[in-house]
Amino acid sequence: MLKSFFTLIAASLLLVQTAGAAETVKLALIDPLTGPMAGAGQPALEHLKFEAKRINANGGIAGKQLEIVGLDNKVNPQESLVQLQKAIDDGIQYVTQGNGSSVASALIGAVEKHNQRNPGKEVLYLNYAAVDPSFTNERCSFWHFRFDANADMKMNALTNYIAENKDVKKVYLINQDYSFGHAVSEAARKMLAEKRPDIEIVGNDFHPLAKVKDFTPYISKIQSSGADAVISGNWGQDITLLVKAAAEFGLDAPFYTYYGASSGVVTQLGDKGVDRIYQINEYYGDFEDEEMAKRQVNMYKETGWDFYYLRLSTMLDMFKKAADKAGSTDPVAVAKAMEGLSLETTTGEVVMRAEDHQIQLPMFISVMQDDMEYGAEGTDYNFHKVARIDRDDVTLPTTCRMRRPK
Repeated sequence: MLKSFFTLIAASLLLVQTAGAAETVKLALIDPLTGPMAGAGQPALEHLKFEAKRINANGGIAGKQLEIVGLDNKVNPQESLVQLQKAIDDGIQYVTQGNGSSVASALIGAVEKHNQRNPGKEVLYLNYAAVDPSFTNERCSFWHFRFDANADMKMNALTNYIAENKDVKKVYLINQDYSFGHAVSEAARKMLAEKRPDIEIVGNDFHPLAKVKDFTPYISKIQSSGADAVISGNWGQDITLLVKAAAEFGLDAPFYTYYGASSGVVTQLGDKGVDRIYQINEYYGDFEDEEMAKRQVNMYKETGWDFYYLRLSTMLDMFKKAADKAGSTDPVAVAKAMEGLSLETTTGEVVMRAEDHQIQLPMFISVMQDDMEYGAEGTDYNFHKVARIDRDDVTLPTTCRMRRPK
């Protein structure tokens, strides 16, 4: 009798655990959470957790509560594969990542192989910031969705803006030495030659990812080149230390960047960054939308990190909309529902292009300013909008020939 009693209790506990698991959908963030690039991964993790609360308060993902799981990859592709397998072993079917296209490349390949070998246990990869153009062109995958404009889309918008500035006649390129950095450099050279053939590229440097502690030698070369402007796709500590060295050296040339508003930039530069650091992004710091402004303030109060990754909010909202549309959290059903899905956001309507799973969205060029109503990192500095690029003007064609599951 006693044995039967304990058997019944154990069975009841198992049922409770199973029911609890069924009411939760987990999303694993595979990004640098320690080390020199943690300043890029940690705010993403906190942003996801902050926005998951809002999602859960509004019905969750197809009725299930969203749980965010952080997995530290140290920006290492091999470690990322270890963390991906850990997520899979824990039954997680949704992963996200953004910092490092070398990592994204490894994840795309691994997710493809896993899904081929494990039908019914598929994993979906939601990419929020790895912007190598190949991922939605020749390497496009049904299991990969990108929620950020790719490097070519960003450079197309940025060079349109630069081309209109007749004072810019000499440009220096400095980027991280891996696939993304080379994509930025190639796009800049090609697009400037087409739009402003009179502009001279006076330097094209590549440096190791997350290895340079002092960028002064690079800044000295830029100064000697007589550059009127600098273009850089650097992110994480590499953009923070780069612009800091420029300010300390006294380089006056403006920086046109992909990630100039990254964590640490405004506190490192202060007045020296005003009117000098430009960024092309889906977001800027002085939003007119009252609800967005409130979320900016609340996130900083709750987490100590700024509301920087608007695309993460868009990603979760689109995930929710797709799952609710499918009536399921099954990755295959969600992926099919997400294709061609549109979403109204603070900045306008965004669309997940079915052809290549590349989001189409409006972009903004902004510049660092002082005396901002919503300051970044507890300061009075933030990024002020100087140009809006409509979604149709951001869009570029794709060479994707996607293979879809039957």
